[in-house]
Amino acid sequence: MSDFKEKFSEYISLVEENLRKYNAHSPGTEAQKDLIEAMNYSLEAGGKRIRPVLVYAFCNALGGDIGNAAAPAAAIEMIHTFSLIHDDLPAMDDDDYRRGRLSCHKAHGEAMAILAGDALSVLPFGLIADDDKLSPEQKIRIISELARAVGKNGMIGGQVIDMQNEQRNDVDEANLRNMYRHKTGELISVSCIMGCICAGCTDSTVIGAAKEYGYKLGLAFQIIDDILDVTSTTEELGKPVGSDEEENKTTFVTLYGVEKAQEIAGNITDEAMRCLEKFEDNSFLRQLTEMLLKRKN
Repeated sequence: MSDFKEKFSEYISLVEENLRKYNAHSPGTEAQKDLIEAMNYSLEAGGKRIRPVLVYAFCNALGGDIGNAAAPAAAIEMIHTFSLIHDDLPAMDDDDYRRGRLSCHKAHGEAMAILAGDALSVLPFGLIADDDKLSPEQKIRIISELARAVGKNGMIGGQVIDMQNEQRNDVDEANLRNMYRHKTGELISVSCIMGCICAGCTDSTVIGAAKEYGYKLGLAFQIIDDILDVTSTTEELGKPVGSDEEENKTTFVTLYGVEKAQEIAGNITDEAMRCLEKFEDNSFLRQLTEMLLKRKN
């Protein structure tokens, strides 16, 4: 376990260092100072950094140079942060707190929060295109995969399904799985895929296993979120609890109760573990998967 903690800390440190580097102030951006501060306010708010960690972990599991994963890892965290900024807006979930402090729109104003999210949605593609460690072929593959995972058939499409579900009273498990696959699973899955590409992997079977692992991990992750929304506290979670019920959201907990939802999450986690059998060096990934199943925030 100590090796896992050391490796996890190493990956987190790399993420934090690169986020600061890639969105730093410069003399040429003085006019955009307020925008950059709003972007960094949310980027530096902490969080689990699971998506960028997965980019590094899959690159490492395939024997790649994790230096090649720096830009894609930072990129996926920026995309994730953009989604959180916009999710918290009054027009969406209308949440005042995120990660234990004021949401971006509460700290910097609604207009600046929208613009900060917009900026964080496009900066990642430039980071990857301009990276000097990846080959042109790797860049094209990563940009293509990332754009697919973010857009109408990915995370943003999942958010649309989530919003529509709030107006429905017939949401079932199949609908929830589809929504979670898009809203949460796509970014987690593409993190795994990008890590494989950074390692130089072109084996479709291996990349397919990483992709499926990501989808399953994303589903289990979201079910645990459903559980924590009714079992955790605002202090532990860093955001208001009970919001799913207030927003009339159907979740695995509302469908099955906490105990059954926990059982489903455990079964899906087992399925994710089996996907990792394609990776010889999978110890870190297995421990990470187990940690996420048992998390309390």
